[in-house]
Amino acid sequence: MDWIKGLQRTIDYMEEYITEPADYKKIAAQMNVSVFYFQRIFTIICGLTPGEYIRNRRLALAGSELISTDSKVIDIALKYGYDTPEGFSRAFTRFHGITPNAVKKGNMPIKSFSPLHISISLKGGKAMNYRIIEKEAFKVLEKVEVHKIITDENKYEIFDFWDRAKADGTVQTLVESLAEGEKNLIGICYGDSKNDSSTFEYSIAAKCADDCIVPKGYRINEIPAGTWAVFECTGAMPTAIQEMWNRIVTEFFPASDYEPTCEMDIEDYPDGDTTSDNYRSYIWVAVRKK
Repeated sequence: MDWIKGLQRTIDYMEEYITEPADYKKIAAQMNVSVFYFQRIFTIICGLTPGEYIRNRRLALAGSELISTDSKVIDIALKYGYDTPEGFSRAFTRFHGITPNAVKKGNMPIKSFSPLHISISLKGGKAMNYRIIEKEAFKVLEKVEVHKIITDENKYEIFDFWDRAKADGTVQTLVESLAEGEKNLIGICYGDSKNDSSTFEYSIAAKCADDCIVPKGYRINEIPAGTWAVFECTGAMPTAIQEMWNRIVTEFFPASDYEPTCEMDIEDYPDGDTTSDNYRSYIWVAVRKK
């Protein structure tokens, strides 16, 4: 998978259809990945979600049209996907710092937001600790939540899930269910939900024994055997994990002999002080040879 060319195709596609309702299935198809992995890769590399990018581009273009054409505010609002002038005005004012009507009345400054052009600068001098392993199938007891893929909030919702799990006893229940010899809880991203490409499942889980009792509200799932790239993260959460994901996407996969299967990935959290600069965690990505 050529990450950079594929991602640029998605951006070019979004630009071509910028005034149309965003069809994320078609956008992700330009990169030959699922909607979930398109959203993840785009956000990691570009630093904003696809929804934020499309919204910013539309509002920038709308501002230019207000200045350079005789089009009415309501017509521009409808063109760029807003059902009401009020909704458009609120979004426009948040982005530009001035109302559409004020722009229309006079020569007022507005913000620009240019189309993205993707390139990766190769960086050196910093080791990335990883290993490629073959792992047999294993069972997990997990608490699962379903999250929307294309939303500005999902980058915060996972951390909120962990906070709630610590407070409501979920973490303790999972710790008590760990199989003999296991110590770490894990977070599992399953990618697109089986019946709904607009959502994905995320679970907080424990590797458990075959005869594990399943409490109400939990489920047993089997993680299939496969090849995994395992990356070591050192640092406070969630910054260390976020920074490592950026390096995996921008450094490891473009240069390695492996590519993600886009089925699932796992974050492995040992017990310890997650706010410490010395805290060590791991990211497991299901991979295959290119």
